[in-house]
Order: sequence, then structure tokens, then C-alpha cells
Amino acid sequence: MKRPTIQRSYIAKDIVLKTFEDVEGYFKELLSRELNELGSYKKWLADVSELEAFLEEDGAWRYIKMSIDTTNPALTESYTYFVTEIQPKLAPLSNDLNKKMMESDFHKELSEDPAYAIYFRSVGVQLDLFREENIAIEAYLSEKSQEYGSISAAQTIEHEGKNLTMQQASVHLKNQDEALRSQVYHKIASRRRQDIDTLNALYTDLIQKRHELAGNAGFDNYRDYMFQSMGRFDYTKEACFDFHEAVAQKVVPLVKEIQQKKLQKLGKSSFKPWDLDVDPDGKEPLKPFNSGNEMLEKTIEIFNQMDAYFGDCLHTMKEMGHLDLESKEGKAPGGYNYPLYEIGVPFIFMNSVGLHRDLVTMVHEGGHAIHSFLNRELTLTAFKNIPSEAAELASMSMELLSMKYWDAFYPNAEDLYRAREEHLEDILKVLPWIAQIDAFQHWVYTNPTHSIEERSAQWLALSKRFGTGLTDWTGFEDLQAHSWQRQLHLYEVPFYYIEYGIAQLGAIGVWKNSLESETKAIEQYKAGLSLGYTQSLPKIYEAAGVTFDLSPKRIGELMDFVDSYVKDLA
Repeated sequence: MKRPTIQRSYIAKDIVLKTFEDVEGYFKELLSRELNELGSYKKWLADVSELEAFLEEDGAWRYIKMSIDTTNPALTESYTYFVTEIQPKLAPLSNDLNKKMMESDFHKELSEDPAYAIYFRSVGVQLDLFREENIAIEAYLSEKSQEYGSISAAQTIEHEGKNLTMQQASVHLKNQDEALRSQVYHKIASRRRQDIDTLNALYTDLIQKRHELAGNAGFDNYRDYMFQSMGRFDYTKEACFDFHEAVAQKVVPLVKEIQQKKLQKLGKSSFKPWDLDVDPDGKEPLKPFNSGNEMLEKTIEIFNQMDAYFGDCLHTMKEMGHLDLESKEGKAPGGYNYPLYEIGVPFIFMNSVGLHRDLVTMVHEGGHAIHSFLNRELTLTAFKNIPSEAAELASMSMELLSMKYWDAFYPNAEDLYRAREEHLEDILKVLPWIAQIDAFQHWVYTNPTHSIEERSAQWLALSKRFGTGLTDWTGFEDLQAHSWQRQLHLYEVPFYYIEYGIAQLGAIGVWKNSLESETKAIEQYKAGLSLGYTQSLPKIYEAAGVTFDLSPKRIGELMDFVDSYVKDLA
């Protein structure tokens, strides 16, 4: 693949964004330009798109650099300046551009094309939601939500003379020595307790500000506001409730069965919190690689085996330095693939410590990256701004499609079997957590004046609904009541989480198709991803060879398939 370069026809090639004034002139020109024919309107849309891509990528790099090193005040200041000084001044001008776009009769003519119809629908929603008084609130929320990353990045423990991040410390929770696991868990618990009140206060502040923002826009609550803001046109909150119930009925019993077998092997009647990740057969944790570079090279290898284009994408990212993979002090938690719309080559950020879950994260984010490459040639930036339900279909399908080639990481047949079994069981185990986090958010934002005690009580009630009841939290009741604090999405990207569950259903379908014809399934997968957001979610899923279906019946069928596959592996 030829190394991509930024191509501009409207924005100056040497532009550096230091202040709002550096881009103000472009907005003024776009707002004053006459649009007297369809051709000039389409050129205007392309220029707006180029400006959007430049601004999004500039903000993206500030965020990426800050999350790689949260201890560097200059990087934090750069990002903070962008969200507090530049974005608020851009917001009203962007709204004016949206008005100009929708007031032109040419938008109606272009709406005959589904891609433009979807774009204009989203712009219409943005216009409906825009309120001048919310600009300052949005800037505040953008800045405040990033405090979570700094707080989490500062959480370390001392063990055997070394400072360990929480990700590094969690490796020891897979050790067969229970005394060691207990010791490390107690240290983790002690450190997390130091931030419980701080994280509660931060979340309360975010909830109140988000509720205020929703009220300004004419909504009763932030949940309903976000359904509009996130463009959830293809399903309703009632579909989310159906998903919650289906997971409680169809998935939780399967997870309980898995955990009961594990307890039997451990010779215990209930887990302690430090038992949840240990192998019940007395085996040491799977270790698929020794370094981030080895992980990347082997991922490129298996991507090449699947489809040469996939491997080429990751190789290009490596050559351009668009990856930061290993956990280290001062680095924000989590992992992401950040699309960069100008250059067309995304950035992968993660916190690898050498565990199997890191391999899964790598192929997951690699799936997102492939998605970015496949739609980089789409005409407008808006067409590449993919809804999460489609974005996560790309990543979660890649997890399952890549399993066939994990022998690159696990040449030993027994380890390969363990890795596949562990991943499929993890899919079953994560769905109740997804449902619980989503149900929690529905409650939090439709009861915005709740107390911290009520919040904990609600979380514990949901834990009974979506949990197995097989873990003994005696002595750690406070950590159980606040275990939601580990979920970054609640702070930084509210309501973005059920998408993982929706996409997981689609991904299982893609994988199921691949077991019948891998070549056809991968071609359909690429076809669906190549659409970007130029079709509805059901159409994107259909192109990928699966159905967009959250019904309990469909969920039950897919869970039975995964369960039977796992049992056949044994």
C-alpha cells in the first residue's frame, strides 16, 4: 500500500491550528459563498467536509498525545485549550453552516441518494439540538470527563519493589498461588478505595451538567437527548430493554453454568474477587507474546493469512508510527482506534501487558482500523463518521474471524484450544456486563437527582439481575457497589456501550457464516465495512451477511450456537 499523504484542495497545506482565528476565515468564506447550482453546492459540501476533517484530526492528535502521557502538562493543556477555547467558538459557526446546508433546495435533490439522505438527516438532528447556552456546558463536559483518565492513570500499586499499573497488576490475578492473588487484590482494592469518593463526585457533576444540557434542548432527561444526539434512528429505548431482558434470560444462565464448573474444579462453593481470572485447571496464564512489537508482528501475520489487504493496513500503520501498544505509568487506561479523517490512517492506542486479552484487544482495534481504511476514499467526512453499532461490528467480527489463525500466537495445540475456549466464554460473560452498564445508564439519567447511596443500591440491584451470585464480596462490599467506576465509557462517552452488545450479535453471525464459507464471509464483511455510513444500520448489516436484530429469539439462537460450539471444543 502506498504511504498515504494529506490531500487538500481548500485548506492551506501549511496551516497550523494555534487559535480559533487560524480557521475563522474559512468559516466566513463558506458562509458567504453563493450556491447557485448543484455543482457549486457539491463543491461547497466537499470544502465543508475538508474543514471538518482538518479540525477533527487536529483535536484527535491532541487527545492521542495526552492519553499516551497524562503526566505531561503541556499535552494536557494543548487538548484542554482545544476543547475550551477553540471548539466553543467553532460550534455556532458549524451550526450556521448546517443551516446554510439545509436551507438550500439542492439538499432535497441530493437526498434522493441514500448516502446524502442519511447525512442530511443527521445534520437536521444537530440543528434541532443546537442551543447557544449549551456551548459552554459542552466545553465543560469535554474537559471534565477527561479527569477520569488522569485519575485512573495515576492508580498504581507497589509489588515486589516495582510500581505496577492496574493493568500490569491484574496479570497477577491469574497466578495459581492464591496467597499471591489475594495479596495483590488487597493492594488493588486499597488503591481503588482512595478514589471512590473522587470518582463519585466527578460522576455526579457530569450527570448534573448533562441533565442541564438536555433540559436546555427541550428534553425531559439526558437519555432521550442522547438517543437523538447519537442518531439512534434504527432502534428505540424499548429495544434496549428487550436486549437487557433477553441477556438476563438467555445469557446469564449460560455464564452461571460456566462459573459453576469452574468452582467445582477449584473445589470452592463461591469465588473470592481474586479467583475470577485464575485458570481452574491449575494452568498458568496464556502468554501469547513477550512484547508489543511481537504482538503487532504476529497480528500482521494472521491478518495477511486472512486477507492480504488486512495485513497491509496494519503494516502501513506501523510504518507511520500510528500505534502505541504497551502499558506504562502515566498512560490513560483502555484502548481505542482513533480514525484520522485527513490522512486516512487511524491510530491504535492500548495497554498491553502480555496477556491473552491483549491479543483480543489488538485484533479488535485492528478490525476498527481495517474499517477506517476501507472507507477512507468516501467522498465526505460525514460518510466516514460511522455509527458505533457498525464500527463495533467491524472490530468484534475481526476477533472471531481471526481465531482460526491464532496458532501464530499459540503453536501449542492445547494453548490454542484454551485461547479459543476462553474467548468464546468471555463473549458470553461480557454480554451481561454490557446489559448491566446500559441499564445502569438508563436509570442514572432518568433519575438525575439520585443520591450516591441510591446509585450504589441501583448498581447492586442490577448486579443481582445480571450477575450469577457466585462471588463472595465479604470485606469488599464497597468495591462491588462501585465496580461500575472501572468503566471508562460512563465518564467519557455516555450511552456508548450497548453498541458492543448489538455488534457482538452481528459478529457471531459473521463468524457463523465464515464456518460455512470463509471467503464469502470475508468478502461480505469488507462489503459492509466499505459502506461507511452511507446506508442504514440494517442495510450495512445485510451487506455484511447478517441481520440487525435485537429480539430475544435471535439472541437465544446465537447464544445456543456459541454454547454448543464451546461444548463441542471440549
